[in-house]
Amino acid sequence: MIDALAPVALLIALGYVLRASGFLPEPSWAPVDRLVYHVLFPSLLVTELATAELKGLPVVTLPLTLLLTQLAMAALAAGARRAWRLPGPAYTSVLQCVVRWNTYVALALAPGLFGREGLPLVALAVAVMVPAANVLSVAALARHGHARRTGLAAFARAIASNPLIVACLAGVAVNLSGLPLPSMLQAPLAIMGRATLALGLLTVGAGLRPAVMADRPAVILATTAAHLLLKPALAVGLALLLGIGGTALSVVALACAVPTATSSYILARLLGGDAELMAALVTTTTLAALVTLPVVLGLARALG
Repeated sequence: MIDALAPVALLIALGYVLRASGFLPEPSWAPVDRLVYHVLFPSLLVTELATAELKGLPVVTLPLTLLLTQLAMAALAAGARRAWRLPGPAYTSVLQCVVRWNTYVALALAPGLFGREGLPLVALAVAVMVPAANVLSVAALARHGHARRTGLAAFARAIASNPLIVACLAGVAVNLSGLPLPSMLQAPLAIMGRATLALGLLTVGAGLRPAVMADRPAVILATTAAHLLLKPALAVGLALLLGIGGTALSVVALACAVPTATSSYILARLLGGDAELMAALVTTTTLAALVTLPVVLGLARALG
């Protein structure tokens, strides 16, 4: 686990140093974020999902486990909104934190933790969790963000224009069709996909904002604990009830125990969420996961 985590942690730390030192100052990262979110990450999703070998995988129980976990965490966020009397934009950041996951970190860790056996399982998790997380997040931001977009048509436009949802649907469609990706597309998509993890992890580090962690400590601490501890515990419990074990159980734990997605901050800025709270939650979950992730994965291996 240390061998797998160390390169990821070092790239995240490098991203933070590059921004904090001014070598790549703050304005330089916004175009990188847009490039990763709108071009490189979708390329990786299409490639992984289109080429994943799904035969023999728990294609019903694993997606069901992850989807039920995300819905349960969304319900918990709605309850927290009422209990904590959160403003709409702040609620959207809490919701995004607990339903989203950092796919860059998961995909970077999977080969070292599980070998080639784990990649199709992670791709299956991507196919379920990325669209679900984006639908839940966009719906909440459209209804409760500063720039409210009410109505079915506005919601449909927000979903249809989300590059991660479009990429997942495209990749799954190619996979189910049984047709290979055309060679003229496969090579450039693969090259862009390889660039995604390095740039994605650097943007994770560049997005860390330790200074904002002191604001609203109760909300930040509770949300971070819910994401990093309660969410994987719930997912592993559901997986065991559904008969999932072995590597598949560890992948469930990984998908639910990695930090929240840095794209949450981008989405919060674009759609009127509480971007400052979102930055704090990205920071706390990323730093705390360095401690909690090995513990969660170790327990999942022991139970599997």
